Amino acid sequence: MQTVAELPEYIRAADKLMSADERQDIIRYLAEHPKEGDVMEGTGGVRKLRWRRGGQGKSGGVRVIYYFHSEEVPLYLLTLFAKGDRANLTKAERNELADLTDLLVRAWRNRRT
Repeated sequence: MQTVAELPEYIRAADKLMSADERQDIIRYLAEHPKEGDVMEGTGGVRKLRWRRGGQGKSGGVRVIYYFHSEEVPLYLLTLFAKGDRANLTKAERNELADLTDLLVRAWRNRRT
């Protein structure tokens, strides 16, 4: 099973949008299915997972933004947002995520050496 790490921005957004049980459901699901989300263009491999929320179905759900590099590196939950709040990330946000993923992988590898 894949290790999953929640970054502070993700935790803040998740606390506002979901119950603790819903958060754990996402973690369990992604730990078993790390490649499930769609890869977002221009992000260096960041994925977007559409997730239902509190009986609202996928259309009223959230978009979970995460990064899966490999089984050797944790899956990082980066952020999430309600579908009704926004459709997608801007190009600038996608570029920032690409930079962040590089830093996360380097930091993980440096930690292990």
